[in-house]
Amino acid sequence: MLVSSRARRRRGAIGAAVTAATTLIIGLTATPALAAAAGPESGTTYYVSVDGAPSADGRSASSAFRTIQQCADRAQPGDTCLIGSGTYRETVTPPRSGTAADPIVFRAAPGATVVVSGAERLSGFAPVLQKDLDRIAATDPYAAESLFSRAVADRKIFSVAADLGSAGAEAQVFTDGAMDIEASYPFPGTDLLDPVVERAQAGSADATIVDPALTRPAGYWDGARALTSYWYITTTGTVASSAVGSVTLTSAPVCVHKVVPTDTWYRLSGKIGELGHPGSYFYDAQAKRLYVYSDDNPNRHRIEAKARDLAFDLTTASNVTVEGIGLFASTIRTGDASTGVTLDGIDGRYLSHYWDVTRGTTNCGENVTRGVADTGIVLKGTGNTIRNSHLQYSAGNGVSLGGHGNTAVDNTISDVDYAGTYAAAVAVQGHSQTVTHNTMQRSGRSGINLQWNGVAGTTAGPDRIAFNDISGYATLSLDTAAIYSCCSARMEGTRIDHNVLHDPNPRAGGVYPFGMSGIYADNGMSDLQIDNNVGWGNPEGTVELNGLGSGSHDNAVYNNTGGMTLFYVREPGQSTGTKIYNNIGPIKGIDRATEGGLVLSNNLTDGDPLFVDAAAHDYRLQPGSPARNAAIPLPGVNDGSTDPVPSLGAFPYGAPAWEAGARR
Repeated sequence: MLVSSRARRRRGAIGAAVTAATTLIIGLTATPALAAAAGPESGTTYYVSVDGAPSADGRSASSAFRTIQQCADRAQPGDTCLIGSGTYRETVTPPRSGTAADPIVFRAAPGATVVVSGAERLSGFAPVLQKDLDRIAATDPYAAESLFSRAVADRKIFSVAADLGSAGAEAQVFTDGAMDIEASYPFPGTDLLDPVVERAQAGSADATIVDPALTRPAGYWDGARALTSYWYITTTGTVASSAVGSVTLTSAPVCVHKVVPTDTWYRLSGKIGELGHPGSYFYDAQAKRLYVYSDDNPNRHRIEAKARDLAFDLTTASNVTVEGIGLFASTIRTGDASTGVTLDGIDGRYLSHYWDVTRGTTNCGENVTRGVADTGIVLKGTGNTIRNSHLQYSAGNGVSLGGHGNTAVDNTISDVDYAGTYAAAVAVQGHSQTVTHNTMQRSGRSGINLQWNGVAGTTAGPDRIAFNDISGYATLSLDTAAIYSCCSARMEGTRIDHNVLHDPNPRAGGVYPFGMSGIYADNGMSDLQIDNNVGWGNPEGTVELNGLGSGSHDNAVYNNTGGMTLFYVREPGQSTGTKIYNNIGPIKGIDRATEGGLVLSNNLTDGDPLFVDAAAHDYRLQPGSPARNAAIPLPGVNDGSTDPVPSLGAFPYGAPAWEAGARR
């Protein structure tokens, strides 16, 4: 089989909904598990415990520091902070770096479950009574007859004074480790990567959403926040006026500049009247009060709100190792000068959160790119690594690689980009980055968003994207791919190889899933080598080239299985230097493609390739396959066959089948 058994087991183990049991990493024992330091570190081992004393020196388990920051303040190159079980509500900022030979190490003690949390607990919730409803209705009369008023009558609404910031939509609230959802219409449910949606209907004007399902009274939605999504554009705005059956925004959705009937889906929030569903909340930013819907007293549960973005702030640190640590409602970030940072065995949940994707612009700009460079685990600088980690839930990325020469390897990343922007499981920027042997599942847009940016003072080099298993992408976006790259850049020989790319999950209804492919070089990408990739379930095939823009030049597309689509490569000069050799599967747009300058040769585009078991996605070749002894020999690409001439497709006949995905 092509996908590793480890990846298959991990896929089955990952919860699909935001309500998955994240409590496993939060419900920790208060008794720290501390043991002797493990590893080759030559310096001093310091101890940290949630039961430590403020005046402790950290030199023994019985005199442990109470916070990780206390240990960070003391640690010198070569020292280790050994951390006992518990939840540490802090941002750790090391004041100094380690060295390449003697890093500073932050490590969970053997057998310990350690979480660094960006959330703070809330308590003292009181039931919302009729007198409270009357007070609210005095300034918001629509609250008097609403889902909220009915829930108040049923004793399902509770509130507490809380300062969660000035932007109500940006607040993040949790109950027993699972993220609550802001009160909205339609209520999306608790899985934001598979939300319930409403679509604008026929007759919409440029800035008006017309939908008979909008049954609230005229004026109800005035001033509400509107999230709209169309094709690959998600944006937020404000409702200027509303009537039964329609809402009109202050301006048309950015980028699209109109509401597109049946294809634009929307969500409206910012009205307390919509607070009437289990798992939901409403935050009044002006009154600094949080309201939650709960079937019983919320004081019996762990209610938390996000208070900090970072668990570890490594923006001025180098040669630091963080090992075996859990993150909750927070993340880790390095800086432009960071080097030698290693993140190993990180178990991160709810890494980044945001909803505002308008950002005050009038064109695409930050609306599609918000969160691409600064969310998820952010590795800038050079020579930094994240490995063997499990990352789940983020409005933005799972991992962002900036700078150059950084690595993401053997990670499992799922349920990311629930804000539906150009974020990804792994956002690759800068150059010379390595992304290999990762399993990525369920992303609002792409598994890997591959860009190229020069880094001052460095010589550009190729990225390597290989042996990744990516599935369940495009849940909120179209015109995308498991591995997506854009626009009009020369990629310095970047190689995308031996990836398994399958089963996108575009939203039902609306536009045709345009551009849905395994690997998409969009709008004039050049100097890519795309070889030995396998895909299934992709409407546009395993590989898609779009020459619009500066043209799709000097690309090498070799030995892929699963077909491809060629866009805008048919006019003279649009695809010079591109070679498409030894692939298996139908090629859409093959007619006139050579007029653009590309060369097609030795591809099996029709007939039965005689795979071992295509239904089970085993794309090795049977003995009688016409793909045997049929390829142009390409050293380093299609070596390994036991035949005298190499095979077409991603699996050389007779060679051991390669596997993709995280190896642990």
